[in-house]
Amino acid sequence: MTHSLELTHHHGHHIAVTVADSGVELLRYVYRAEDPWEAPKPYIHPLRTLSGRVVTDYRPNDHRWHKGLQMTASHLSGQNLWGGNSYVHGKGYQALPERVGSMAHAGFDEVSVHDDGIRLAERLTWHPHSGEHWADETRRIEVHDIDEEGRSWTLTWSSAITNRREEPLRFGSPTTHGRENAGYTGLFWRGPRAFRDGRILTPDAEGPGLMGQQADWLAYTGEHDEVDGYATLVFIHSPGNDHTGAGGAHPAHWFVRSSPFAAVAPSLAFHEELALAPGATLTRRYRVLVADGAWDRERITSRIGRLSW
Repeated sequence: MTHSLELTHHHGHHIAVTVADSGVELLRYVYRAEDPWEAPKPYIHPLRTLSGRVVTDYRPNDHRWHKGLQMTASHLSGQNLWGGNSYVHGKGYQALPERVGSMAHAGFDEVSVHDDGIRLAERLTWHPHSGEHWADETRRIEVHDIDEEGRSWTLTWSSAITNRREEPLRFGSPTTHGRENAGYTGLFWRGPRAFRDGRILTPDAEGPGLMGQQADWLAYTGEHDEVDGYATLVFIHSPGNDHTGAGGAHPAHWFVRSSPFAAVAPSLAFHEELALAPGATLTRRYRVLVADGAWDRERITSRIGRLSW
């Protein structure tokens, strides 16, 4: 059984996507700029399951710049489009506001409802702290494959980032700058505080030891506070994702933590920098399956197999 969706645009602030018959708001895409110290950028929060359970966190006290699900760039040619303190090898995390940049909403090319879901097409510009124009991004957010019987729905996030500098744009992470197992950058999910110590699965492994490893998909299951039950989020990278710019397939190196908080990112640059040449475009496409319940590997694999790219 499928359900129709409704879209509400609060111009200048956010777009909400709601299941028409149940009234559950599945997501809120917020594009209003916020605190400069937190590297302003659009984000999705809250993100909910079909039963209305929230599966993202917003401005937690340990990292105020963690906001639901968002595209980030922790180390970008010496700048921090992640937010907060910047990692400096040998000195740890430093308060360097002159490094904190932004990703600015420039406009929507499409905000539409279809028989098979909802689509948002957005233009953004990327900036260092000085405000120079470093990159253009075209982004598409799609909500589709709502499965009431299976208690899941699917979000697809596509980003194409074009370097507008006259020199390479270098994507890195704390790990590429000397901190072990901290390769976070790119699409990043922060889970609710209750999801700490959740279960982590890939097609053939389990546990937090998957940090920095490759896999076609990675699932995180957490248990809710306040209400009984669990939720599972499955992060899937498109087979077409290209790391090298030369047609080479590159399964994500996963950044994943279950302690001291729940977080997942298919990192753009976990172990080594990614250099984007002037005028070149880096394209990434990811899928997030949002499900009620604690799903096992067999159920995850079966559902993924019915989702075509």
